[in-house]
Amino acid sequence: MAARDRVKPGAVARCLLTWYDRGHRDLPWRRTSDPYRIWVSEIMLQQTRAQAVIPYYERFLARFPTPAALAAAEENEVLALWSGLGYYYRARNLLRAARLTFAASFPRDYAGIRALPGIGDYTAAAIASIAFGLPHAAVDGNVLRVVARVENDAADIGSAATRARFRAVAESWLDPRRPGEFNQAMMELGATVCLPRNPVCAACPLAAMCLARAAGTAAQLPVKLRKVQPVQLETVLLVVRNRGRILLRRRADSASRMAGFWELPEAGDLPGARLGTVYGSFRHTITHHHYTVTVRAAAAGRRPPACEWFAPAEIAALPVTTATRKSLRLCGLYRP
Repeated sequence: MAARDRVKPGAVARCLLTWYDRGHRDLPWRRTSDPYRIWVSEIMLQQTRAQAVIPYYERFLARFPTPAALAAAEENEVLALWSGLGYYYRARNLLRAARLTFAASFPRDYAGIRALPGIGDYTAAAIASIAFGLPHAAVDGNVLRVVARVENDAADIGSAATRARFRAVAESWLDPRRPGEFNQAMMELGATVCLPRNPVCAACPLAAMCLARAAGTAAQLPVKLRKVQPVQLETVLLVVRNRGRILLRRRADSASRMAGFWELPEAGDLPGARLGTVYGSFRHTITHHHYTVTVRAAAAGRRPPACEWFAPAEIAALPVTTATRKSLRLCGLYRP
């Protein structure tokens, strides 16, 4: 029997679902069939690890337990609860979509879900399959990796043609009777066993049919040829205090990233500021930009435009940049 003949779509689904049924991570969004809660989880999980999402998910739903509650919220409050999770356009799109669905109803089909702000092919497929049992394969980076290895396919996953082909493979594997569980099993496999580095092939339910394992090429897959080169940057954030309050600067509404967020000023924001103690430094990454952030005490004269004074207790309720939160924690001034 030829090696390729070993990859049988039905066998993939059976092995994967049997493995998933025996045990998987107990994640809070797996304990609900509420489309709203599943939707919130899928938006938060975009480009973010599950364990990092859990506390944000629980706090967010405690404050906004229904689409109506979210639709009625102010953007600043939504952003404040999202602060630290990153990719803040997700929160803004979630709020926009909540207002749209509150005016009508949450769509129950793939096309309607896909049309909502902030939802792409993967998220629409995940919500449609998990919340409504619709047969759509959810294909993210984890799933692309599983497909590349099981098929032993070294095509560039940065290519739209390759992604479309891998999506077709995942669709062929999908069990239409249990699409939600199948998609979650694929995600679980990619997140816990078929890891980017050092895959745990001995524990994989698909090991017997994995062509990359048979060929010894699993560690080299998937292939992504077009890589963005990292950019190394340095910045200094200033902690200016006055009568127990801290000076923060608000990003302009026209800013391309994190518009309206509050942050510690940099030296260029405070001409003539007198620099003081260095509290320390840390590394901070935004996509392919790697920052070394130094945090210093400073004294300034008049309050410059776009800056305001806040008591430390007030800062937790503001949409604050992650670098600012890290800086204030370093100084012992931020406790959400």
